[in-house]
Parts: sequence; structure tokens; C-alpha cells
Amino acid sequence: MRIVTRVVCAGLAAAALLVAGTGCGGEDDDGTDEPEAAGDDGAAVGDPELRQELLDMQEADQGDRTGAPVEEWDDDARTSRLAEIIDEHGWPTRSLVGDDGATAAWLIAQHSDLDVEFQERALELLRQAVDDGEADPTELAYLEDRVALNRGRPQTYGTQIACVDGRAEPAELADPDRVEELREEVGLQPLEDYLAELEPACQEEAGAAGGDEPTG
Repeated sequence: MRIVTRVVCAGLAAAALLVAGTGCGGEDDDGTDEPEAAGDDGAAVGDPELRQELLDMQEADQGDRTGAPVEEWDDDARTSRLAEIIDEHGWPTRSLVGDDGATAAWLIAQHSDLDVEFQERALELLRQAVDDGEADPTELAYLEDRVALNRGRPQTYGTQIACVDGRAEPAELADPDRVEELREEVGLQPLEDYLAELEPACQEEAGAAGGDEPTG
């Protein structure tokens, strides 16, 4: 099945599909990338340099997925660096790196498919951060589903979507009858709306090459 790669802008776990280049936050108004003492929501950040590093890693991640890779980075290198950050700081929380920095950390973990054991470690830390009000529960839902599929299990929230004959369909669900209730509990939009947003990308991919694969 074909993964529909998505761009994730700061604070939006369910951001726009990556069909064309889409800019994310992290720049000052003058277009520079200097570290800021506050996150994108204006709140104080405990470690602005770490926040900026995570935003740079996010930019490299998205560059890899838009055909504009940053040569010194790849998914493996970003996974290794995030593991080092976690060893030193624990999970990068909102208080430490701002909402956008925390989202960047989540995105790197979400794309660490080559090291599922690390993804599982990140999942446990992210779960605790959500419990503490220091991370986004929608991001947790995406990582829960990603790890489940990587371990050959059905997903809970329906965030991982396959393109099947040009249509967006959720990968196997653990509890299809409750998926809408579970999505609502963590702040995700209705599954029907989510699939509708992904449909154009699936149609485009079907027209370009065909084949199937899941997303997130």
C-alpha cells in the first residue's frame, strides 16, 4: 500500500496534504531562521536553541518528502539525533521547545519507521507528556496508529490511510464501530472528512503510477 506523505505544520497533526510544497512556521517575520525565545504561540520556551534544531530537522524531513532533501540529514540520522535529545532532555515538551518544537519532535518520531523500537519508546514518552498537558493528543493518536501498523496490528484512530484504486481508505481498524467516538475523544475530525481531504492525493497517485500504500 502506498503511503500518502503529508506535511505537518506547527501545532496541526492533521495538516494539509503534501501535494505541492507547503511552508511551515519557524521563521521570523523577516524570513530568517534565528532561534526565538518564544514558540509560535508566543509562549516562553525553555530551550530556544533546541526548539530551532527540531524545527530545522522538521524542515529537512519535509524536504525529503518534497524532492528537496537536505543532504546531511535523512530519516535514520534524524531518528538518531532525536534519540540523543530524548536521552538528554526526555520528551521535548511544549514547555521546553514550544508547541511547534514539540510537533517537530513528534513528526520525526512518526517517520522513524526504520527503528520501530525507538518509535515505541517515543510513544511511551509522548503518552506521558500528553497526560501532563505537555503534548498534543492528536499527535499521540497518529503515533499510536503508526506503531500499531508497523507491528502488524490494526490501528485505533484511522489516521493511517491507504490509497486503493484512487480512493482513500483506512488501514485495518481495531474497532470500526467506535472509531468516530475515539477520534472525537482526542480531537480528530470525523473520519469521513479526513478521507475526503486525502482523496485528491490518492486520485493523483493512481493517475500517475497506480498501486497502493498507507499514510500519516
